[in-house]
Amino acid sequence: MNKIFLSKSKYCSCVQCEKILWLNKYKPETAEKENNDAVLEKGKQVGNVAKRLFGDYEDVPYNMDIDVRIKKTHELLKNKANIITEASFAYHNNFCSVDILKNNPDGLEIYEVKSSTEIKDIYLDDVSYQYFVLSSLGLNVKKVSIVYINNEYIREKELDIVQLFNIEDVTGIAREKQDEIKANIDTINNFMEIHDINNEPVKDIGLHCFDPYSCDYWQYCTKDLPKPNVFDISVMQKRTKFKKYYEGKISFEDLINENINQKYLEQIDFELNKREPKIEKEEIKKLLCSLKYPLYFIDYESCQYAIPELEGTKPYQQIPFQYSLHIIQKKGAPLEHKEFLAEVDDENLIRTFAESMIEDMPCDGSVIVYNKGFEATRNKEIGEMYPDLKAEMEKINGNIVDLMVPFRSRNYYTKEMKGSYSIKYVLPALYPDDPELDYVNLPLVHNGGEASEAFLSLKYKSPEEQEEIRAGLLKYCRLDTLAMVKIWENLKEVTNEE
Repeated sequence: MNKIFLSKSKYCSCVQCEKILWLNKYKPETAEKENNDAVLEKGKQVGNVAKRLFGDYEDVPYNMDIDVRIKKTHELLKNKANIITEASFAYHNNFCSVDILKNNPDGLEIYEVKSSTEIKDIYLDDVSYQYFVLSSLGLNVKKVSIVYINNEYIREKELDIVQLFNIEDVTGIAREKQDEIKANIDTINNFMEIHDINNEPVKDIGLHCFDPYSCDYWQYCTKDLPKPNVFDISVMQKRTKFKKYYEGKISFEDLINENINQKYLEQIDFELNKREPKIEKEEIKKLLCSLKYPLYFIDYESCQYAIPELEGTKPYQQIPFQYSLHIIQKKGAPLEHKEFLAEVDDENLIRTFAESMIEDMPCDGSVIVYNKGFEATRNKEIGEMYPDLKAEMEKINGNIVDLMVPFRSRNYYTKEMKGSYSIKYVLPALYPDDPELDYVNLPLVHNGGEASEAFLSLKYKSPEEQEEIRAGLLKYCRLDTLAMVKIWENLKEVTNEE
């Protein structure tokens, strides 16, 4: 049998589903890859910082040919280099690079670096595979550890990388999994030997399609399912969806009489029977009547640093860097717009953000958001970071009105919302033919994830590129609050409220 070349990433993908390897080899064009550049960049940044954990190190450049990397690693071990990063090894077509390798006189220590804040099962598969490769080569691996982010660490002026990371010894688990690793490698090789380009493997979908990672081939593997189907039901837990799937209850027609949540049945009913919009006017009026002028329609954008860059912040803390604010001072007044976008090198950008917002909302009116949990939590965090701003943040939170409520509660629902109350579904459902309100027409940034990535990328861009990105961020965030204004106007229209 011709054994396939198996890296640790390929091995881990096969632990999730062997068919991923076959699809990557024979049908890669069917993958629908999400843009995970930001995730990869965070992983790279964390890895580079972690390399300094044990002092000076010798690096095996990742961009070199594999054989060259293996040879360089051998030379470094021979010359008794103490700390080697990206040390590379191969045993019978099984290849791995070790993030950090400690080469002590009494044996080797493997340190696998992760940008996560917890240890996941797949990480144990990862390090166990590395242990297998190195020990199979006759190397004495005395310790295996996982290095991951300590999300309780609060940065002071200087970054403390010892406090930034947790290090957990998993040597016992890695050793216990060796028989499993060997069996899995044999299974993977047999699987790929049996299934060539003309013999596609049959593998049913399941929770493994999303655990530990969402599979790029989900659309391919579900292409023959009826549309719409159980997986199109909004908010329903994946476990419940798969339970219905395995029972053969797949299409909306199959599900119409099932004993499931009323909201799921409502989505199905509206889709199958093309119901007219559901508008519970009295409930919607309660929200409208609670509003007090001036009306402040506001939306925040935030980003997360895996390695905290701002003093007083934690890893992965949501850092608000931008807001858009549409204002209606009184009934019948013209729409005003204000906005804020932080400078990427502002070491006090959270405070600058907060002070600008306080200045832009001086009066005690309704602060209208869409999904208040996010903005309210950021305001609370700001008050905790800056006690002198706490009263202002609490005042803003006390005035918040959540425009999402009638859609989440299904007081207002149409077929086009597809069971969702996200503004990205609600807005086009209410204004289907308005290009001004179409996020697709935006030039650069189209969603919150892209906004976060765009802001984080600014420091690496030229002045011209920064100007273009900042313009894109402002246009995107402005549309979010304009969307809320338009939704408010629609609520008034359908309830005949002035």
